[in-house]
Amino acid sequence: MKVMKFGGTSVGTPQRMKEVTQLVTKSGEPVFIVLSAMSGTTNSLLEISDYLYKKNPDGANEVINRLEQKYAKHVEELYSTDEAKSVTKEFLKNEFDYLRSFTKELFTSFEEKSIVAQGEMMSTNMVTNYMRQEGINVVLLNALDFMRTDKNAEPDPVYIKEKLNALMEKNEGAQVYITQGFICRNAYGEIDNLQRGGSDYTASLIGAAINAEEIQIWTDIDGMHNNDPRVVDKTEPVHQLHFEEAAELAYFGAKILHPTCVQPAKYAGIPVRLLNTMDPEAEGTTISNATEYGKIKAVAAKDNIIAIKIKSSRMLLATGFLRKVFEIFESYQTPIDMVCTSEVGVSMSIDNSSHLGEIVDELKKYGTVTVDTGMCVICVVGDLDWSNIGFETKVLDAMKSIPVRMISYGGSNYNISFLVREEDKKRALQSLSDQLFN
Repeated sequence: MKVMKFGGTSVGTPQRMKEVTQLVTKSGEPVFIVLSAMSGTTNSLLEISDYLYKKNPDGANEVINRLEQKYAKHVEELYSTDEAKSVTKEFLKNEFDYLRSFTKELFTSFEEKSIVAQGEMMSTNMVTNYMRQEGINVVLLNALDFMRTDKNAEPDPVYIKEKLNALMEKNEGAQVYITQGFICRNAYGEIDNLQRGGSDYTASLIGAAINAEEIQIWTDIDGMHNNDPRVVDKTEPVHQLHFEEAAELAYFGAKILHPTCVQPAKYAGIPVRLLNTMDPEAEGTTISNATEYGKIKAVAAKDNIIAIKIKSSRMLLATGFLRKVFEIFESYQTPIDMVCTSEVGVSMSIDNSSHLGEIVDELKKYGTVTVDTGMCVICVVGDLDWSNIGFETKVLDAMKSIPVRMISYGGSNYNISFLVREEDKKRALQSLSDQLFN
């Protein structure tokens, strides 16, 4: 069985919902589909929550009314039978009455998570009702019945597998199984969400739980490109990536995929395909544990990076220096992207400035600290094992006219990273594309 995940734009209009239905039933084989909220809905639900935090129920009700009118229009466009319209209208009435109930109560982050979860509830029910109208044997499984995180807010794969397989056995023989992406319950039974990776993460966890033959992530772009198409001319989709290559690209700026969301698929050995709902025949990108040897695949960039350098003559041969430095970042929950060391100093890059002042104050206990803001990490990904003679030279040659603050190479067999100024990003990305791909 294949798992197919559709993002907000893929189910963003009644017409798109009809196209998704045709797509998932085309092969006639049983499929498991994961749906995001209709595009724009989650933003509206967050706006409602914002008004409620600010104790402005009138503002919240105005947004609720506007969203309800939008969905009422969708119902008229999506369904052709009175029965389907009636069932969906009744469901949506209950949904919007539920949203209005929050305008009369104390509002906290727990209520916000319940409100935000309704976007996926609405999209999955609407598509399920449409499929039933079209005579498709479809089963809607509520993600809150099987998707759970543990006390560390990480998915609980044993629980997910046990509960999901029991639900599927109970509903054996369906052509289409549908569930909500993004939402879950936490270890205390409260409505929560998977945060990182959202619906993609849900699809990957489900794929691993049911041992799917393939996980498909359907978006509005034809796979992961070899460079940023918003910045660089003549980019192309990359047809094959190793899981490690995809994770590097996702972490360093390829927005189509979150770096954590493919981990369950990677460990289960299930290939992930990135496909385009607007062009279903396009090959897209396949991510698996297979490596294409001797190839540089793609380039990605990550903005808003801060470089921190600490220099200390006392560091020479001083054991425990790096440990003390890294513990400071850990104590402020600030991950480090890149690290370069010398005999008397260490440079690091971070992308979270919320505790920058405190971190710098702590670091000054151990040496002289300098900070560079407005930086950008550029990551070149492919088969970059050190035994591939000349590959690093080819990459460096493309960067010869760009001032480079830091270089990281050797930490991974799949990545060379450069820290440059944000104003040099476009020039660097274009030069890399021209040298490596064009």
